[in-house]
Amino acid sequence: MELGVSGLNAKAVLGPAEAVDLARRAEELGYRSWWAGDHVVLPSPRTADSPMAPTDPILDPLIHLGYVAAVTERIELATGIVILPQRNPLVLAKQVASLDVLSGGRMTLGVGAGYLEPEMTAVGVPMAARGRRTDEYLDAMTALWTSPEPQFRGRFVSFGQVDAHPRPVREGGPKVVIGGHSPAAFRRAVSRGHGWFGNGSSVEDLERHLAGLRRAASEVDRPARLGRLEVNWLQLDPVRVTRADADRYAALGVDRLVVYPLPLEDPAAVADFLLQHASLVSD
Repeated sequence: MELGVSGLNAKAVLGPAEAVDLARRAEELGYRSWWAGDHVVLPSPRTADSPMAPTDPILDPLIHLGYVAAVTERIELATGIVILPQRNPLVLAKQVASLDVLSGGRMTLGVGAGYLEPEMTAVGVPMAARGRRTDEYLDAMTALWTSPEPQFRGRFVSFGQVDAHPRPVREGGPKVVIGGHSPAAFRRAVSRGHGWFGNGSSVEDLERHLAGLRRAASEVDRPARLGRLEVNWLQLDPVRVTRADADRYAALGVDRLVVYPLPLEDPAAVADFLLQHASLVSD
């Protein structure tokens, strides 16, 4: 099981000096992946379902990951997650391919359908049919990355007689990871994702979600090109992960355990968190 870190494109650790220090520190300590979250805008005043206050700063994940790519050599760069319906899929496909090329093939695209209505409305995307929009966008991006003559015809995106280069380094495009805990998200992960990105507070939470993934696997087909579904797990609360819990996650088949060093108000405390959890890195 590999170890990753998430959330460091927000709050007090988003500055250039902090990003350089923490990214290089994480890579030196053996962390294998660096995940960046996404919110274009946040509800103001804050709503009960919003994960952040409207004044909490958060960088665009792709711009942040581009900066991290330039100061690291090996660590995997991942969005965890991009709210896909809010992005133009062709523009995003170009951005992801560009970052993948410049990072030497280290890019993983984590996506979700979104859930904050004020954010979706402000960006100009209706909440209705956001799941279908997400599916179409994923299929359209895959066509643009992989087809010798890209084209796609759908309800929300349609194109033909165009092409986009450079293509991503990885044949077939970068790894796509699907976030979410709904039955639709599980089916999307099985049918369109190289991996699934979930979060929770306990091993029991993970076991419940894995059962949902198994049900989805009995309902939809999985293309052979995607291979085995990888499991990425972000533990949110408690933020500190014990060796015993890490071992239980590994036994359940987690490929990447992602830690979230809250609070993010003190860069020194985040650096200490990374050091303390480095012992969870598998040999």
